[in-house]
Amino acid sequence: MKIQLVILTMLLGIILAVHLAMNGKVGAALANPRVGNALFWCIGAAAAVLIGLSGWRAGALAPLRGVHPALFTAGALGACLVFAIAWLIPRMGAGPVMIALLAGQVLGGLVMSHFGWLGSPVQPVTLMKLVGVGVMIGGVLLATK
Repeated sequence: MKIQLVILTMLLGIILAVHLAMNGKVGAALANPRVGNALFWCIGAAAAVLIGLSGWRAGALAPLRGVHPALFTAGALGACLVFAIAWLIPRMGAGPVMIALLAGQVLGGLVMSHFGWLGSPVQPVTLMKLVGVGVMIGGVLLATK
């Protein structure tokens, strides 16, 4: 794997942590994480439309006919995730929330790769990967106590 992609992914993780903490702070300032999160999603939707339009070409949406309808729930799933995280950060702290999220992402990614779900290249679970996950879960417990 290219080290540049790993570094970029780690930087995106940092940005995600800051973004989610910002969202939690706005929700706490409003004493209503749902309203704060709704504001974030409205601004995000406007930005997504602008980014999407920058790559627009004739017939860009034609391939949508071949997309399974269940995949469109990803937007709602993302909204629910960010709402939950915005609610959790003021209660647990950004660090513990991010550590637990990362562990969940690794577990989810491991399962998705093992079965090749959602187009992921198949990478079987190995003993070494299971040991790594066990160490990570131990790290989550240590870091959140």
